Amino acid sequence: MNVRFLETFVWLARLRSFRLTAERLHATQAAISSRISALEQELGVRLFERGPREVTLTQDGSKALPFAEQMLKLNQTMLASVGDRSKIAGLLRVGAIESVVHTWLPELIKRIRDEYPKLALELTSDTSANLAVLLANGQIDVALQTTPVAGADASNVPLGSLPMCWMASPALNLAGQTLTEAELAAYPILSFPRHSPPHAFLSGLFAASGEIDAQINCLSSVAAIIRLVVDGFGIAVLPAAFVMRELEAGQLHLLKVEHRVPALPLVAAYRRTPDSLLPESITRLALAVMLDFSLVHGPAFSQVPSTDDRAPHA
Repeated sequence: MNVRFLETFVWLARLRSFRLTAERLHATQAAISSRISALEQELGVRLFERGPREVTLTQDGSKALPFAEQMLKLNQTMLASVGDRSKIAGLLRVGAIESVVHTWLPELIKRIRDEYPKLALELTSDTSANLAVLLANGQIDVALQTTPVAGADASNVPLGSLPMCWMASPALNLAGQTLTEAELAAYPILSFPRHSPPHAFLSGLFAASGEIDAQINCLSSVAAIIRLVVDGFGIAVLPAAFVMRELEAGQLHLLKVEHRVPALPLVAAYRRTPDSLLPESITRLALAVMLDFSLVHGPAFSQVPSTDDRAPHA
C-alpha cells in the first residue's frame, strides 16, 4: 500500500479540504484527488463524501483512519531508527517569537542544517498568539513561544525561561538607586505587544500600585525597543540575554526596583500527527540548544526547566 496515499488520506480527513491538503502536501488538488481515488479503488470502498464546501469521512473511512495513522507512525519510526537524517528532505516551517530570534535561534538553525542538510527551512517571526493560530491551522510545524498551545493534539515542551530586568540608558542617571513604581511611571515605558506575559506583568504592576497614568508603549519589534531605550527615549523590562552586548558596552544599565520581575517562559509546541516525528525531533533539538545557551551564559541570562518539566504536556 502506497505510503503517500495513506498520508494524503490522513491529511484530507483532518483538513476536510482538497485545497488545504494540497497546500499542506505541496501538491496539486488534482494529484490529491487522484491519490484518494487510487486508495479507494485499492480498498474497494468510498472513504469520503464530497460536499460543496468540505469532504467528510464515510463510515468505511472512519474505520480506515486509525489504521492509516498507525501505519504512517510505524513508517516514521522506522525511518527515524534506521534512516539517515542527512537524506531527509522536505520543508520545515518554524515559528519563533523575537525573544528566541534575538538569543539562540541562530544556533538552532545551525544544528538543523548540520543534522538535516537537505531540509528546507521556512522561518516566521511573530507574537505567541499569532504563532499559536498558525500552528493550529497547520501553517507551521513547530512554534517557539512564551505560552502553551491549547488543543487535544498539541504537545508543549517547556524550554526554560529568560530572566527579565528593568533597564535604561545611562543618560537618565537611574542606576544605583532603588526605584519605586511611582518613580518608574514617571518615564515612558516600552513594552512587548499587548496580551504578552511582559505586558500583562507591567499592566498588573502599575494597576496594583495605583499608578494608573503610567505610559506603557507597546512595540512588536524587540530591536526597536532596544534602540529606543539605548537612545534614552524611555525605560523597559527586557530579558538580559537580549542586550548582553549593550550592557557590556555600557549603553544600558540595569535598574534596581522594589518588586520581583518574573522571567519570560519559553515553550516549544507542535501538533501530534501521524508525521510529527520531525517536529518532535526539532523540539528536542531546541531544548538541547536552550540548555547549552544556559550553560554558557549562566542563570542571570537563561534558566533551564526542571527535569520533570522537559516532557511534552498536552
